[in-house]
Amino acid sequence: MYQYDFYDKALVRERVAQFRDQIERYQAGKLTEEEFLPLRLQNGLYLQKHAYMLRVAIPYGTLSSKQLRTLGDIATEFDKDYGHFTTRQNIQFNWIELDRVPEIIERLADVEMHSIQTSGNTVRNVTTEAFAGVSADEFVDPRPFAEIIRQWSTINPEFLFLPRKFKIAVSSSVKDRAAVRTHDVGIYINRTHGGLRLDVMVGGGLGRTPILSQRLKEGLEWQHMLTYLEAVLRVYNRHGRRDNRYKARIKILVKSLGIDVFAEEVEKEWQQIKNGPSELTATEFQRVAEQFQSASLVEAPTYEYEAALARDHTFSNWVDKNTHDHKHTSYLSVVISTKPGPNNPPGDVTATQMNIIADLSEQFGDGEIRVTHEQNLVLPSVQKRHLYDVWSTLKQADLGHSNIGLLTDMITCPGGDYCALANAKSIPVAADIQQHFSDLDYLHDIGELDLNISGCMNACGHHHVGNIGILGVDKNGSEWYQVTIGGKQGEDARIGKVIGPSFKAADVPQVIDKLVQVFITHRELEEQFSDTVQRIGITPFKERVYAPAMETAE
Repeated sequence: MYQYDFYDKALVRERVAQFRDQIERYQAGKLTEEEFLPLRLQNGLYLQKHAYMLRVAIPYGTLSSKQLRTLGDIATEFDKDYGHFTTRQNIQFNWIELDRVPEIIERLADVEMHSIQTSGNTVRNVTTEAFAGVSADEFVDPRPFAEIIRQWSTINPEFLFLPRKFKIAVSSSVKDRAAVRTHDVGIYINRTHGGLRLDVMVGGGLGRTPILSQRLKEGLEWQHMLTYLEAVLRVYNRHGRRDNRYKARIKILVKSLGIDVFAEEVEKEWQQIKNGPSELTATEFQRVAEQFQSASLVEAPTYEYEAALARDHTFSNWVDKNTHDHKHTSYLSVVISTKPGPNNPPGDVTATQMNIIADLSEQFGDGEIRVTHEQNLVLPSVQKRHLYDVWSTLKQADLGHSNIGLLTDMITCPGGDYCALANAKSIPVAADIQQHFSDLDYLHDIGELDLNISGCMNACGHHHVGNIGILGVDKNGSEWYQVTIGGKQGEDARIGKVIGPSFKAADVPQVIDKLVQVFITHRELEEQFSDTVQRIGITPFKERVYAPAMETAE
């Protein structure tokens, strides 16, 4: 993984000193709340319902075992012994005391981490898929591209005060596992006869107005990646709405101008800077790419693994659901579920569990851990012969649940339990659904099904692109839940459709059960939920859910 150079270290250390001074001046009354707000946001510090929340950047979702242990130490010493992993591959600590923040970010700097630009109207944490560099269906490792974007965008003075936050995702595999089309800018990297080419997508985003990105540039030579991104951001910075927060995202600008007009504006800007200092060279790319060279992978016998598969059905199910094909035939990538049941909020990992995962990554892996878009963790390279030992250890730590890709592997935001913006709680609803669908054999019979929950229209739980999406809404001071179906992420992403009036929290698990029953009744061979919805429409689902009628909110 990438190692900080002199400039990275100096930048982060200077930011630690700068923010310590800003906090001290705020606490001394020398900065008003209004003046302090943008300063803390650019350092990833939010004021939530009960305490400050600190969001720590995990660029493109890659952690070392040392870094994960440090996050565990921070959870123990400064929080309530856990951290919450997010859909953008970051981690959040929800119970932070303001005067201890400088100590935390200094501890992060010691292991080459920070919280810079995890909030505010800036370029946020660059994301990619959790299997980058090892996946069997990959064209090229996207992490060097993501790292180059990170270096270019971090404290770039031209883009520190954008109209609104700006999110970039990169993917280079047959299947898009980075939710590229929900981002302000998304990049698909392909290998062609002419070398590496980029397809640039623009104008995606969920929230109050969910929009999927459109193709802006096809077949861009990789050397132009930064100059083209710079042109996109300049056009957005110049024309993006600053008078209306709800219309300030680039998706609104693209929609209002139209993709063709927006593309013309970007092209004109790009022609002026195309061969400028941001143009990538092979030497610069190689400098970064060398940091991502994997440890030597070796052939290893697999008879122990195959014997374990044959004798232990539970282990076999876990391998089927919780591993991903690796480039090397002696290895698999292990996905660690953070959603073992109703007593564990999705995405929450305790300090003890972080240390266990760090140990496993060193003992059986390459010392790296990845964070997935679905809020799970990954050991990217584990020899098959060691999988039974890894699984056994994970089971003891309540991390060995074989539900990846199934209904209870849900994406869930912290919701009203923590977030001051939320209209409703997410965690209790997730717990009730997990309790209702606790039969793992039944989940396996249902098959792959994405369920996403958001506590408000900001859509941090990505409910719009869940096969089943749940949105918390406020109805005259009461918490209700709106349900959408048919959403899908990936290159062929779709926005889900609302099935009708919203429901009380207590009714949600039964609503999900009825939706699943319609799916089971109507699905064709190997058809997934969103495709069934696309084929038969939402009417059969509505008829089953609302008859007999249950109490709903108009």
